[in-house]
Amino acid sequence: MSKSAELSVVNIHAAKTHLSRLVERAHRGEEIILAKAGKPYARLLPLAPPLVREFGFLVGQVQMNDEQNDELVRPLGAQEQADWE
Repeated sequence: MSKSAELSVVNIHAAKTHLSRLVERAHRGEEIILAKAGKPYARLLPLAPPLVREFGFLVGQVQMNDEQNDELVRPLGAQEQADWE
């Protein structure tokens, strides 16, 4: 396995041998390039952090009249309910 300051390039054979270590390094934020026959082939990187959404983030951004609002909260008809089952 070769190491550089910013990017690591690892041969696939070495990656199979050291997969657990490579996954830990990627989890800590390092980007690792997997090479096949000396050519970059794939990239191992950490997952992006989960997107956190706040409840009510669209408050005041969507406007509906009473008729539109009533349509949103009306009970489903028999056919509509059957379509969802």
